[in-house]
Amino acid sequence: MNAIIIFALLTALMITGMPVSISLGLTVLTFLFAFTQVPIESVALKLFTGIEKFEIMAIPFFILAGNFLTHGGVAKRMIRFATSLVGHWPGGLGLGAVVACALFAAISGSSPATVVAVGSILIPAMVKAGYPLRFGAGVVASAGGLGILIPPSIVMVMYAVSTNSSIGALFMAGVVPGLVLAFMLGLTTFYRAWKYKYPKERRATWGERWTAFRESIWGLALIIVVMGGIYSGLFTPTEAAAMSAVYAFVVAVFVYKDLKFKDVPKTLLASANMSAMLLYIITNAILFSFLLTHENVPQAISEWLLSNGLGVVAFLLAVNLLLLVMGNFMEPSSIILITAPILFPIAMKLGIDPIHFGVMITVNMEIGMITPPVGLNLYVASGISKLGLSEMTVAVWPWLATMLVFLMLITYWPPLTLWLPRTLGML
Repeated sequence: MNAIIIFALLTALMITGMPVSISLGLTVLTFLFAFTQVPIESVALKLFTGIEKFEIMAIPFFILAGNFLTHGGVAKRMIRFATSLVGHWPGGLGLGAVVACALFAAISGSSPATVVAVGSILIPAMVKAGYPLRFGAGVVASAGGLGILIPPSIVMVMYAVSTNSSIGALFMAGVVPGLVLAFMLGLTTFYRAWKYKYPKERRATWGERWTAFRESIWGLALIIVVMGGIYSGLFTPTEAAAMSAVYAFVVAVFVYKDLKFKDVPKTLLASANMSAMLLYIITNAILFSFLLTHENVPQAISEWLLSNGLGVVAFLLAVNLLLLVMGNFMEPSSIILITAPILFPIAMKLGIDPIHFGVMITVNMEIGMITPPVGLNLYVASGISKLGLSEMTVAVWPWLATMLVFLMLITYWPPLTLWLPRTLGML
């Protein structure tokens, strides 16, 4: 009964158009005040102790690094390198967009940032080269989703914080699935380009490829700094995030010199705004998680599911459907912070690996990024391409179908996720 009251309150507040973070906080306060004897002072205490986690510091640092890289000329050099490798195949610029998104994803940690960085350069270039606008916008919006699957990933940090999982193991678990999905999206791009006879670029010489690689090496080196540092034990994921922010600043301002000193405060302010928004959602979501635990909601749901004979296969299918529906109406951070405290204990009872479960949730969030009406990547790509939301929805469907096939693969074949962290001795 308490669970019904809690979720009815939350739903009612969200339907009014209230921001998710405030809806979560007000639900907690209203329920505690009206239905329990818990002193309201404990809410203030929980707000502070909830975000007193070292791992949460990774979020603002990864956001800052992503902003420096987006405005610091790293993206355009990566795009040049990507198109020099695959540009001579059918749909070369589309394939270049997929490769560039995968490379940029490995240094930014954010999907919208990846779409902005790659899309603002490649969508106009594709139209100029004779590609349909829908094709260009569709491929960039979809491949931009790799930003939260290929590590580092802000969404994975959110999951790790709300379930006390290992960020390092999650990051390593995202590598192979990220590469497989990039290959599948590339295959879809290639097939559509070949079928509709889209243009291809001239084949780059090995000299041109070497030059493009040499120019992009400062950006690509960040992948080694972050992943190598975490795996070798040189620094924790949070320290890796701080390192990447400093490194991105140095590369953008002093090496490539595409970001002027006068623009640095603006970049810092944009990062602070984004970080504040996410941290405010986190604090309220931690309060909500405290309320659920206090009322034994996750335990009651898991006992009900297990008593009704719901097995692993049916549970994972139900979770996918729930997350896909929620992905239509909410952004990833809010979904993870609301659902993880409920779904995670049930998954543990059913013997599902926490790292595999985290990657599966991340892939669901990725799909939510390109489904209307709240798909962030759709809005970003729509802003760049000037296509309406309904046109963008049609534009992404071939890649959306590919992602749904990939979701089934990742859900029911855990070795795809767990092989690398196990091989590296992280599990």
